[in-house]
Amino acid sequence: MILNHLMGLYTRPKQEWHAIEEGHESISKSLSHIMVMALIPAICSYIAAAHIGWNPGFGEPKFLTPQSAMFMSVGMYVGLIAGVFVLAYLVYWMSKTFDAKPSYTQALELAAYTATPLFMVGVAVLIPVLWFIMVIGLIGLSYSVYLLYTGVPILMNIPEEKGFIYASSVVTAGLVLLVALMTSSIILWSIGFGPAYQ
Repeated sequence: MILNHLMGLYTRPKQEWHAIEEGHESISKSLSHIMVMALIPAICSYIAAAHIGWNPGFGEPKFLTPQSAMFMSVGMYVGLIAGVFVLAYLVYWMSKTFDAKPSYTQALELAAYTATPLFMVGVAVLIPVLWFIMVIGLIGLSYSVYLLYTGVPILMNIPEEKGFIYASSVVTAGLVLLVALMTSSIILWSIGFGPAYQ
């Protein structure tokens, strides 16, 4: 099943990481998980941008044209999937520094399940009020970081002390990746791929 570890990661994360470590999934199952979960923020963003409207905190809600909202949602979907793959590569690449010997599939599992709370908080954009989305996003980010810190020692088979430093390195790399994605979005907007409002 694509989402077989989802409930366990929320109710008993450490035990679920051990279950993931004992029965590694194939790369196609990890990919299926990523592709399904990344649909949540993409679809919700389309609905909010084209049909509900964004409320920046003052004035009337702003709507994107359906074509522009679709373009932005597809771009978000592709960007989220690519981001998870890049994060998995960084986890795999950094493993040599911490004497871990994961396969790329293990690194992809770690990245996929760690990103899951961030994908799920995409539902919050259906209430497109900026402060609300930021609070819910912060909660999702915090839980993703928690999952990362609990999952790294278990999936990478290293002591918790090394796992903490390893996870901190991954968080730093993830923040750099996030800044790179935001910068690329700004560049694309400035060369004509920005949103079109109704």
